[in-house]
Amino acid sequence: MIDPRLAPYALLLLRVSLGVMFIAHAWLKVAVFTVPGFAGFMAQAGFPAFLAWPVVLAELVGGLAILFGVYARAAAVLTLPVLAGALMVHAGNGWVFNAPNGGWEYPAFLIAAAIVQALAGDGALALRATPVPATRPALAATA
Repeated sequence: MIDPRLAPYALLLLRVSLGVMFIAHAWLKVAVFTVPGFAGFMAQAGFPAFLAWPVVLAELVGGLAILFGVYARAAAVLTLPVLAGALMVHAGNGWVFNAPNGGWEYPAFLIAAAIVQALAGDGALALRATPVPATRPALAATA
């Protein structure tokens, strides 16, 4: 059973953690690896190098949207291709992330976290909640 009093704060914690993670990874690509260096890595991994800037921007803008709760559910869904790409890069390295070149458990966990955020909601203190379509009441069974 979900505790309706505390669940929004659990989602807030998930949202802040996920948002900060995306922002940190965008910053890492800009400040440490550099975007041209990241583009070279992407090409070496079999991805088009021109996707380097879109990935960095998706991580930064998506991370900020998730962090501040600006359509966080939608932003979590929109970051899934970036996370799937990271999973593909690390898939052949083994499970544990401290394996040479990093394993795939961390990207897999982040995919699960983004899906949970998208399914469960924006959480407490969201600046702009993702609109959710109204549901129809179940039709009464006729005999």
